[in-house]
Amino acid sequence: MLNNTAMDKLILVNENDEVLGHEDKESCHRKPTKRHRAFSVFILNSQGQMLIHKRNRSKKTWPGFWSNACCSHPRKGEGLSEATQRRLLEELGFTCPLEGLFRFEYSADYDDEWGENEIDYVFLGIFDGDVKPDYNEIEEWLFIFQEELMKDIEHNQEKYTPWFKKALPRVINHIKLKSGTLPMSGCAV
Repeated sequence: MLNNTAMDKLILVNENDEVLGHEDKESCHRKPTKRHRAFSVFILNSQGQMLIHKRNRSKKTWPGFWSNACCSHPRKGEGLSEATQRRLLEELGFTCPLEGLFRFEYSADYDDEWGENEIDYVFLGIFDGDVKPDYNEIEEWLFIFQEELMKDIEHNQEKYTPWFKKALPRVINHIKLKSGTLPMSGCAV
């Protein structure tokens, strides 16, 4: 169990994802941003639909933008497996087995004050139960077929978070390779 001090500390890393130290969440995201470890969880249901959510408008970065099922940061002293399950439960009210897919590095400016600078680990899970979102984190959520999602992103890129748009093509490619069929048709995996 993490103590209160550790709960507020994110993991600072270099370009090789080696730990450099720890810093509070706000200072990691305030410009100039500090590179830190993060994760993005993608969830499919058995019909092949992807769970996406609209970030609460109270968020400092990308409020009101659509994104993958869950995204956050492991804290000081917390592993990725523990962190992903913790955040799924906190934000969406469920947990499920997750498969680690890949990691990538990105940075993005939200405005003159806030931004991202992350090494982001991407996970995929399948879940068909009840979603019980924390509305302090999530304004809306839905399961959407991948073909419909890709079309909407093509026409409305400004509605989606930068990390989601960067990770999504690789996630869909993984689904396609694993299932042996085109994921754009809404097939089950």
